[in-house]
Amino acid sequence: MIAPSRRPTRLAEVRNLKMARSAHAYVRGSTVKFYEWLEHSSEQVPHGPPVWICGDCHLGNLGPLADRKGRVAVQIRDLDQTVIGNPAHDIVRLGLSLASDARGSDLPGVTTARILEQLMAGYEAALAGDFGHEGEKTLRPNSIRGLLNRSVRRRWRHLASERLDTVKPTVPLGKKFWALSREERDALGELFATEDMHAMITSLQSRGDHDPVTLVDAAYWVKGCSSLGRLRYAGMLQVGEGDGASLCLVDIKEAVTTAAPRAADASMPRDNAVRVVTGAKALSPNLGNRMIAARLLGKPVVVRELMPQDLKLEVSRLTQKKAMALAAYLGGVVGKAHGRQLSAEARAAWLGDLIGARTAALDAPTWLWSSVVTLLAIHEGAYLEHCRLFALAQAA
Repeated sequence: MIAPSRRPTRLAEVRNLKMARSAHAYVRGSTVKFYEWLEHSSEQVPHGPPVWICGDCHLGNLGPLADRKGRVAVQIRDLDQTVIGNPAHDIVRLGLSLASDARGSDLPGVTTARILEQLMAGYEAALAGDFGHEGEKTLRPNSIRGLLNRSVRRRWRHLASERLDTVKPTVPLGKKFWALSREERDALGELFATEDMHAMITSLQSRGDHDPVTLVDAAYWVKGCSSLGRLRYAGMLQVGEGDGASLCLVDIKEAVTTAAPRAADASMPRDNAVRVVTGAKALSPNLGNRMIAARLLGKPVVVRELMPQDLKLEVSRLTQKKAMALAAYLGGVVGKAHGRQLSAEARAAWLGDLIGARTAALDAPTWLWSSVVTLLAIHEGAYLEHCRLFALAQAA
């Protein structure tokens, strides 16, 4: 078992090796560097209207999410970096992620141009109001249809088997879950005894308002990539009593300062956990409305119950046709998340700016194409250097 005092060193090793697995894994774990490189890029990214943005809008951060009643929609699923900022940053970040995955699938370079065209087409369709329920279904590619069908069929046993490798009412210690200190266990017990936490847990899945909520088990959770090194816990809760009792799995994650730049004069919560929850409610209501900000061991944390229907978008080998369809659809998802925060006039103005930035030779705006190409080259070089420093040393 890893003692709490040894966690930082071990977590740094795990994070570095995760980022060395592939160029796209490196993209997912290098949010801070993304904004450093973007800041020093010579490409002129347009300044869109300030809205809550994801701040880390890559493929793995989108997927099916259930609302409080179990209804499912594809939305942004990780809001650690959310700020009131420039919506163009989400477009560039998602474009870089799609382009990186296309390169990993050995698709020709021209496909990247087509992917960015479709990304903008989907985004602009959402701003124009063409990504409502019917529009979303029209753009939905087969890969998303299959993921949604799998999502709505999932139950507690699927979540427990996937996350815990067991359906028993326990969090099994091992590679993914580490033992807690007495201080951590006591703090988690106090957290789930609060009225706010009880209200959040019992508000989901038709539970009774007066059902008791009991912490059954908990562990430190070795999860994610960019979040490794923060406070991260899994809590197993029992809701109710006797034959009517049910189990649920709760994710407790420390909220830290965002790397994404916020818009000038933007007024945001100072507490990072409150910032994350506020941004989530604006961008991904299915998720935001079942999250709560709290304090644990003197640090801000975000608490959410993991629903069986919540799934990450996993992309394997892409064809050009699949990549273009996926780009258009995800562009619509992000465009809808941004657009719902704007007035009709502001949406129309932002849409006009984006359409006006096109050239005759390329439907994707020059700023997006140039930014993604430049960042793709920078990330590729940085990824190889990362592998030399960490993966090679581990293999020696």
